[in-house]
Amino acid sequence: MTARLQRRTLPLAAVMLAASLLVGSAQADTPAPADPTLTTDLGAILADARLTNAQAGVQIIDADTGQVLYQHQPDALLTPASTLKTVTSAAALELLGADHRFTTEVRTAGNVHGPVLVGDLLLRGGGDPSLRPGDLDDLAARVANSGITTVTGRVLADGTRYDSTPYGPGWAWDDQPYSYSPQISGLTVAPDSEYTMDTVQVTVTPGANPGDDARVSLSPAEAPMQLNGKITTGAAGSTTTADVERRRSVNSLDLNGSLPSGAAPVTFWQTVEDPAVYTGDVFAGALERHGVHVIHNDVRAATGTEDTQPLASHDSAPLSELVVPMLKLSNNGMAEHLTKEIGKVKAGQGTWTAGITQIKNFLVANSITTPAGRQVDGSGLSRYDLITPAKMTGLLKAAQTKPWYQAWYNALPVAGNPDRLVGGTLANRMRGTAAANNVHAKTGSMSGVDNLTGYVTTPDGHHLAFTAMLNNFTGPVPHGILDAIAVRLATGHQAPSSSPAAPRSLAAPSTGSTAPDTGTRWEDCESLHRC
Repeated sequence: MTARLQRRTLPLAAVMLAASLLVGSAQADTPAPADPTLTTDLGAILADARLTNAQAGVQIIDADTGQVLYQHQPDALLTPASTLKTVTSAAALELLGADHRFTTEVRTAGNVHGPVLVGDLLLRGGGDPSLRPGDLDDLAARVANSGITTVTGRVLADGTRYDSTPYGPGWAWDDQPYSYSPQISGLTVAPDSEYTMDTVQVTVTPGANPGDDARVSLSPAEAPMQLNGKITTGAAGSTTTADVERRRSVNSLDLNGSLPSGAAPVTFWQTVEDPAVYTGDVFAGALERHGVHVIHNDVRAATGTEDTQPLASHDSAPLSELVVPMLKLSNNGMAEHLTKEIGKVKAGQGTWTAGITQIKNFLVANSITTPAGRQVDGSGLSRYDLITPAKMTGLLKAAQTKPWYQAWYNALPVAGNPDRLVGGTLANRMRGTAAANNVHAKTGSMSGVDNLTGYVTTPDGHHLAFTAMLNNFTGPVPHGILDAIAVRLATGHQAPSSSPAAPRSLAAPSTGSTAPDTGTRWEDCESLHRC
């Protein structure tokens, strides 16, 4: 149903539907009080001209009783984008356990004779999506502390815990250079505290004088990148045109443009081919710094069949902590690692197919089954994914009964909270409203898709679960429509509008964000300058 059709049918049919739903659920324990204005207000919000010819699906329930308070196309199959991470993270907490950790090992493939390892040193990935260069440095220090100073072979990088398919089904080929589309491997490294795995940080600093070449540095320094072209230093106050982009399928960066003299450094994030070998390169650099000399300095991929002995290991934080950056910051790579880890632990195969089969079983076990929908990855990066608002809201209802619920709830972005690891992708939205520090919800956006699913508490203390999904629109991302729905629920009332067809009074208040409200292909692309 299009937004145009909604405006034609809402006044009578939607009100009768809402009334029948409220009457039908009147026997539920402590039901939410009927709100005769809710249908009218939400109908006016969904009548926004930006949704003309688009598709919207909404369901709002009393989170305690399951009573349906409002719904519009709740069974429409829609593209979830990053809201799919709620499904993946909930399944991971249930199937792997909140205390599940990922273990990275250093193993010897050969014999140790005093300070010499005659053979190879193997770095075996345990699927850790949070492994950082500092962790590899700690492992290298432990190798040195064991007394080994020389390795006659080379470093072998073992990413075989998961299969060798690096990209999910339906991922866009032109997203591959960018940090939100990392290659997935059983061994990977993240150079930053937000666990942006399989990436290199490229920092460009202007020269001292106009006309000088800008300085380009990589972090980690061992990233196997070839640099092509250059970035120059422009006149003070000139326009920044500096750009860095990786060529598809190779570790080669093209540099061009300029950066004004006296300007602050700018940073670009680019993915790296072959995450396992890249991680091995970073580990090899750490070994050298700790005085362990590896004779053959070319890191090779392990087969996973090597005869090895354990030497040192590193455990990740528990899953209950890892879901925080995954959900708050919408970390795609972490979601895919959880999907393959579920498959590995529960079915013996670290593949998308095995993991998603187990996720489906989790949904069935919790009676979240109809209609079937489709899930092909863990992050929602694929446009093959389809789910309904009712299934999303059903997950929100079922999650409340789980021992891991509080950790999961706390990991959802919190509207209007400026702390990045609290507000996450909602940090700049709904500020100064009743929804701020109230709404806990997961965002999900890509071109033509904008969704929000989560929880809100009403002024009279009722806990609601809601899902609002907007698909197949063109033009600006209509965050304001979703925010208006959440604010309406948090406020309990809505100011009247003098223009029902395009209700300005029903739009979300100013967020305080300076980011342009433009169409994006992924919700973090504004910060990547790739919109």
